[in-house]
Amino acid sequence: MPTSPSPSPPRLAEFTLKAVLAGLLFGVLFGAANAYLGLKAGLTVSTSIPIAVLSALVFQLFPKKGTILETNLAQTVGSASSSLASGTIFTIPALFLWGVVPSVWQVALLAMCGGVLGILAMVPLRRLLIVDADRDLPYPEGRACAEVLRATQAGGSGGRWIVVGIAVGAATKLVFGAFHLLPETVGWSPSFLPNGSVALSLAPALMAVGFIVGFRASAVMVSGAVLSSLVLYPLVTTVHQAGLQDGGAAGAAALSAKAVKDRFLLYVGAGAVAAAGLFTVVRTAPVMLASLRAVLAGLGGARATGSGDAKDRDVPGSVIVGGVAALVAALVLVPGLFAGELGLGARVVAALGVALFGFLFVPVSSRLVGVIGVSSNPTSAMALITLAGTAAVFVLLGWKGVAAQAAVLTVGTVVCVAASKAGDISQDLKTGWLVGGTPYRQQFGQLIAAAVACWVVAAVVIAMGETYGFGDGGLAAPQARLMQTMVEAVLGASLPWDLLVMGGLVSATGMLAGLPALPFALGIYLPLSTLAAVFVGGCVRRWAERRPAERLDAESGVLCASGFVAGEGLAGVGIAAWAYFAGSGRYTPPPFAPSAAIAALAVFAVAVVVLYRSTRRAGA
Repeated sequence: MPTSPSPSPPRLAEFTLKAVLAGLLFGVLFGAANAYLGLKAGLTVSTSIPIAVLSALVFQLFPKKGTILETNLAQTVGSASSSLASGTIFTIPALFLWGVVPSVWQVALLAMCGGVLGILAMVPLRRLLIVDADRDLPYPEGRACAEVLRATQAGGSGGRWIVVGIAVGAATKLVFGAFHLLPETVGWSPSFLPNGSVALSLAPALMAVGFIVGFRASAVMVSGAVLSSLVLYPLVTTVHQAGLQDGGAAGAAALSAKAVKDRFLLYVGAGAVAAAGLFTVVRTAPVMLASLRAVLAGLGGARATGSGDAKDRDVPGSVIVGGVAALVAALVLVPGLFAGELGLGARVVAALGVALFGFLFVPVSSRLVGVIGVSSNPTSAMALITLAGTAAVFVLLGWKGVAAQAAVLTVGTVVCVAASKAGDISQDLKTGWLVGGTPYRQQFGQLIAAAVACWVVAAVVIAMGETYGFGDGGLAAPQARLMQTMVEAVLGASLPWDLLVMGGLVSATGMLAGLPALPFALGIYLPLSTLAAVFVGGCVRRWAERRPAERLDAESGVLCASGFVAGEGLAGVGIAAWAYFAGSGRYTPPPFAPSAAIAALAVFAVAVVVLYRSTRRAGA
């Protein structure tokens, strides 16, 4: 694997109009799709490689084919939207849960502030982390993307599978979610398990997530969901019924599944996720501190940012200082940007919180992803620390209530986006360094993308919230529920602590058994139907990997799965946008005949077969 940059002739085109437009187009599409997926299942996928492949395919249509540097610039611009989406969907839905519905401009500007902060604060670290620490920090996604870029220039095949995946994902979503020809979920409720059920969401995007994360992670998630759906629901129902009988009310009706969820298991699941998040904070705190110390030590002896060589130039220092100053000024001076209708003094405190935690976690995130990759970057843990710290200051100042909760949460939004963005641009700069790209052009491209994609991500979140809602009866948004619980706990809101502690103990039991904390806890919180589909994808991955190595093309499988995410996500966003502008709200289809479930499973099986087929090497 190459560990040094490729010598690219300086005459190669790089920052061109077609590269920027391709990056913005695919970035908007994948950003919207990732926002949809994250709100639905609490999971997002990396988009650098799919966007690189799609950009290379589009550039083949031009009389003057795109260079490797143009393709790299396009994926750099395009991948920016996914980090904006990740940070936004982890926090903003909690405002809806409190009844504080934000505006599109407010969410967009918060996301843009976080994106700009993450980019500019990472720039002075570029030489230290990307170049000087090449042997210590491999940046796995950055290297993988560089290999894909070289393969596309050499005429590598496999790009067609992402197009096939987009088509299948979109068509399936339209059949299920737009035209309502078939049920989106099939299930069975066994009579011997009161309120217990087995269900499967027929969503190619969820199956794609399982394929991307692999069998092990998907199995851990579904195990938590099985525990919740087939053990906890029947157990609570049975115990409640026994209590009624012992109290002389034997004829009283048992709790419905919705009542069990609303009164008990919603908080048990939230406690499980909160405990997993806190465990992640404790586990990663030494790593984060070590990363911060390494960065600070490196900066002490680092050379000035950039040199005369074009491949070693960053955006000017005046842009960094001016951009950060303008960002902090906007947070302080623009009323309504932070939620909660804060006065000037409170806005100053909130802006200082953004600056403090932002500059703390940007270098931590940038260095961490160099080892563990973007997909494992604990941005939720960083957001939890930010929320706890800011909320503690608010408590000391006597600021409480829903307005204070909303203000604290929006501080977390900016920092979460900044940490996510810092990890993303670090991988992109690593890719650029390996293929001979120009750092300052990539950095300007990311700034342009942050200013554009933030509006799309904001519009998607608002439209999904207004159309489907979040939480009970709507989109799960599990990370936002975790952030909500943390803020309410610190600011002294009344919570069912007994149920939250029980959920935390269930999560702790899984940790003691060696299960990954957050995936298992998400399984307890999310419905079994969602994670059963994820598990199907993991099974397809395990099945495909049993092929001999010479017949396996896992990269094409990942591209097909990414296409499923993009296709279904875009179709889902389109349906929500139509309902939002038409004012029709969420449509509830009439009951389907039993035979419709068989037809729906057959449609889903087609997607399974397509995904499995994509993993077979051409000619094998």
